[in-house]
Amino acid sequence: MRIAIVGIGGVGGYFGGKLAREYAASGQHEIIFIARGEHLRAIQQNGLQLFTREGNYVAWPNIATDNPAVASIFELVFFCVKSYSLESSARSLKANISKNTVVIPLLNGVDSAERLRAELPEATIVAGSVYIITHIEKPGVVHQEDGACKLTFGTDDTESTKQYSNILDILLKAKIDAKLTDKISEVLWSKYLLMCPLASLTSATGKTYGAILEDSTLKKKARGMMQEVAAVAKARHIDLPENAVDKTMEMVARFGQNSKTSMQLDLEKGNQTEIDTLTTFLCQAGRESGVPTPLHDDVLRQLIA
Repeated sequence: MRIAIVGIGGVGGYFGGKLAREYAASGQHEIIFIARGEHLRAIQQNGLQLFTREGNYVAWPNIATDNPAVASIFELVFFCVKSYSLESSARSLKANISKNTVVIPLLNGVDSAERLRAELPEATIVAGSVYIITHIEKPGVVHQEDGACKLTFGTDDTESTKQYSNILDILLKAKIDAKLTDKISEVLWSKYLLMCPLASLTSATGKTYGAILEDSTLKKKARGMMQEVAAVAKARHIDLPENAVDKTMEMVARFGQNSKTSMQLDLEKGNQTEIDTLTTFLCQAGRESGVPTPLHDDVLRQLIA
């Protein structure tokens, strides 16, 4: 199978690195990295250097390029770009997509699959989600800091989900903690319950996960923002567990004291952020669903001021 990983940042680097380490030299599957700039050049020259809790290693893909046209048709594609680059990245791959291509987005947010279907109508789009804290340390180097390192993908239908068991096998053999589910909307919104409030609040305040929890006012605000997300999910007929907010707050408490969200890091670096797919999306979804989101509205005002 020809497998492309689009975006070799923290997420794409970690999971793509595992796929390349397992398959690139064996000939069983061909692994293609789509990257750009100094990061791409470093990978082409020295391989992708991974520093993870499981160990450190160098992964060499079969192809590393910024020009998908050199790589022919892909059978499986993982999109690991930032949400604001999703459409442009998808358009750059149109010549690599056929009716037999399966595409799995691993982005923050809950609408990536829907957005990809509009850009790549020929492909089969299967939603996915990951829990991991990683970043590019320098060109050619990805560092995993924290997170469960889990990858979940699938649909909301039991029968249609079964047909992707071969992809699950590929991931598991590469020692990726992967799960195939027939409740992917619940998975996506469960992560959104974590990411949207925390990314929004850490970005607006400049504080880490640990600092948020140590400040009683901010901790209360984080919980309140999670309750807003849960209310919007319920209005959109997404069944989250009744104790979802409590469980998510417990999860945050297990993160590294000094960990930062990717949106916060992007804001600190002066880079474009995922505010549209996180904070803005939640506020708009609340209005469309008739659910008040005053805490997110307040944070959004701070972020765009």
